[in-house]
Amino acid sequence: MQAIFPILRYSDARGAIRWLCATFGFVELFSVPESGRIVRHAQLKLGTNVIMLGSVRPDEGMASPQELGTATQALYVYVDDLDGHFARAQSAGAEVTEPPRGTDFGAREYHVRDLEGHPWTFGTYRPDAD
Repeated sequence: MQAIFPILRYSDARGAIRWLCATFGFVELFSVPESGRIVRHAQLKLGTNVIMLGSVRPDEGMASPQELGTATQALYVYVDDLDGHFARAQSAGAEVTEPPRGTDFGAREYHVRDLEGHPWTFGTYRPDAD
């Protein structure tokens, strides 16, 4: 059961929702409000996991990497079919920073940046929480 839910901020949150769904295969669960330029809160699902996102709000002290010129965090996402997922992301225009490769800990992974610069790693490694 998921207990940690990443929260991302985007300058264009509506565009990010569309892009994340088309590029990485997320499914939008809901968005508040449902339309308009500003997204107060949205939830997207990939497999059994949920991320939350919304528009950048200056009073909150969070920004998009695009605004900062650097990222301050990265996300790692387990996928069953790494090569299929990579092909989808690459054909949808994700900025590939490292193509699929084997790791020294027995997994395979690839690295990309989303449309506003958030770094993502997709791979076959599943940490054991126990």
